[in-house]
Amino acid sequence: MERNHSTLDDLDFAILSCLQKDGRMSFTEIADQLNVSVGTARTRLNRLIEEGVINIIGRVDPEKVGFQAYAHVAVYVRPATLKERIAEEISKMPEVSFLASTSGEYDLEVDVMCQTNNHLVEFINEISKLEGIYQTKTTLYFKVYKYAQPDLNLLK
Repeated sequence: MERNHSTLDDLDFAILSCLQKDGRMSFTEIADQLNVSVGTARTRLNRLIEEGVINIIGRVDPEKVGFQAYAHVAVYVRPATLKERIAEEISKMPEVSFLASTSGEYDLEVDVMCQTNNHLVEFINEISKLEGIYQTKTTLYFKVYKYAQPDLNLLK
């Protein structure tokens, strides 16, 4: 069964909130914070993982590991029928940290993390070779002030 926000209860959201604060939080710590048994915390979290509601990962600070060029790339596609194919190709590139289809001025929004500005130029040159991309517009992020997961309290 695939879950959506309407099938998640308050305990599910509380568990997710705990893990957003500390992805390494133990079942015991979760249970203590939420006043439930360790078994309940384990069962609920395992179900959330199995259903794909949450993935436990380590988030890396890009700047601290050597990524010095973080950019937003607006991609213009013509004809529009090539957008899905181009998105699929771009999504395979390791530099891509975010990719979305958009409405408005451009067709695809791509965020990339590159080691250097030269690496970023190479990336732009590479995607510009894809059939159907007729223009790109790159905005370099000088400093990222906030990089976060969604605030689950907004769903209440």
